[in-house]
Amino acid sequence: MCINYYQLMKEGDLEELDIEILRILSEKGRSSHRSIATKLDKSHLTIKKHIDELEEDNIIKGYNANIDFEKIGYDIIAIIEITISKGKMIEVEKKIAQNPNIFAVYDITGIYDALIIAKFKTREALSKMIKEIHTSPYVERTNTHLVLNVLKEGSSFTGLIEKENNKK
Repeated sequence: MCINYYQLMKEGDLEELDIEILRILSEKGRSSHRSIATKLDKSHLTIKKHIDELEEDNIIKGYNANIDFEKIGYDIIAIIEITISKGKMIEVEKKIAQNPNIFAVYDITGIYDALIIAKFKTREALSKMIKEIHTSPYVERTNTHLVLNVLKEGSSFTGLIEKENNKK
């Protein structure tokens, strides 16, 4: 029987072993199956099976390096709100999402329809991208914010789980 871990997570019933695996991987994504197995006192084959299922169910979507983009020159962060007309929101968002400077595209409620988070090396690159966005016949207006300081970026799965456990 194949267990749908995504459904279990939605229902709040993800197996404790899976949660522990996710905690370890969220803190150190390069952990081997054997090192996780040792920490959790399980066989490496059990850990591999669980990780494979978490990946198959897209709970684990990939393994990435946590890069400090500011240190490599991408120190301009823009938050761009966009109003899109004529029911073309998804079409416009998909086109915008293709730009490698875009780090996130969200559908939102309120005055604006979409929220974009992007990083740039220069103001000129930001200006060029905003002008490209405005070339879409479906973009009515944009509102751009520049981030002055980053106090927190990213999240901690361990922190989320600990908060949830404290509620119980």
